[in-house]
Amino acid sequence: MPVFLLRRLCAPAVLAAYLGVPVWAVEPLTLPQAQALAVARSQQLAANNASIAASRHMAVVAGRLPDPVLKLGVENLPVNGPDRLSLSRDFMTMRRIGLSQELPGPHKRQLRAERFEREADRTRAESQLNLATIQRETAIAWIERYYTQQMRELVLRQLQEAELQLQATQSGFGAGRNSQADVFAAQTALVMLEDRLSQVDKQDTNAAWMLNRWLGPDAARSTSGAPPWQSTSLEEGPLNDHILYHPDLAMLRAEVEAAHTEARLAQANKNADWSIEAMYSQRGSAYSNMVSVGVSIPLQWDQKNRQDREVAAKLAMVDEARARYEEMRRHHEAELRTLLNEWKTGKTRVARHQDALVPLAKRRSEASLTEYRSGKGSLAATLLARRDEVDARMQALTVEMETARAWAQLNFLIPDHNPAAQRQEKP
Repeated sequence: MPVFLLRRLCAPAVLAAYLGVPVWAVEPLTLPQAQALAVARSQQLAANNASIAASRHMAVVAGRLPDPVLKLGVENLPVNGPDRLSLSRDFMTMRRIGLSQELPGPHKRQLRAERFEREADRTRAESQLNLATIQRETAIAWIERYYTQQMRELVLRQLQEAELQLQATQSGFGAGRNSQADVFAAQTALVMLEDRLSQVDKQDTNAAWMLNRWLGPDAARSTSGAPPWQSTSLEEGPLNDHILYHPDLAMLRAEVEAAHTEARLAQANKNADWSIEAMYSQRGSAYSNMVSVGVSIPLQWDQKNRQDREVAAKLAMVDEARARYEEMRRHHEAELRTLLNEWKTGKTRVARHQDALVPLAKRRSEASLTEYRSGKGSLAATLLARRDEVDARMQALTVEMETARAWAQLNFLIPDHNPAAQRQEKP
């Protein structure tokens, strides 16, 4: 079996063995399948969902009245004399039972519940950020793997031709049609291709390990189907509309709303929470039982340095959250414009390589081969032209990989959305 064919058959099995996957399980993996597997495997998203559920439970708790307090006790129990430790002989001794209830207003309870709802909103936005990160990083790793496999197939095809060329050159040398230098040139071309294959195999294995971070053993599966890097939804509509849907900004919007809620709650706390208490006291059978009713009112005697200061602090936190939002918005606007420029420039370069550079290199290689076969050119010039064609094809794949990587960073920067139907307002 030829060496190049052995390499083609063995490489997937070796990589599968590295990642601990049976050879029969190595089946092609598309980009959407890889992203779905990564999302299903993520523990961070599960943690976000648990945190959202916890905040929602706490919102229900915060909206309810505090639990009433049951009070039990004995008052005025004698500790000496003839009535010592008697619960009924002294007229002042009472056994009492009572209930106390704190009564925060409905508006204040609503704000306390809203505080946890805002926390749930923030965590939901964080979950969207984690989802976008998983999809983006998985796509980048998958793209690296896809294009290194394309490069590997290209180098293997060239290896096949180089081995056949070497055999033909050696036969020609024996028949006196080729020189010893031609044989050395063919051998050098073959060794250089083998070295390039080693480099591509290294890149392919590294890409598989990066993909393993997100997919686990499924990273051993070969890739299938080219990524749709030619278009992205971020081309449609004004750029500022897209930026508003960035998960980072959604998180900061939730933090601004949470700071607003905290400020409103601090303002509501200037109205103290009253408590009411009712108590029934039982005395000896010769004496009357008694009922007591009371109200407790906190005395906010220094609002200027306590409650007012708290309100001012919460309002300052609102300003801080708004400032961070605006700074983050500017950062992501620049980031988005940069990614769009890189992607559009990459598309132009891909078209230039595919439509001009690769065809020119191919025609030059064919012309050199024709001249060599007709005896007008040297084998060294033919091999050089062939190597330049391989370099041009490899460069075309490299540029396309870089463009696809820029597309992934752009396309999965912001979750899917409909700007016309879900326009977000700046806080």
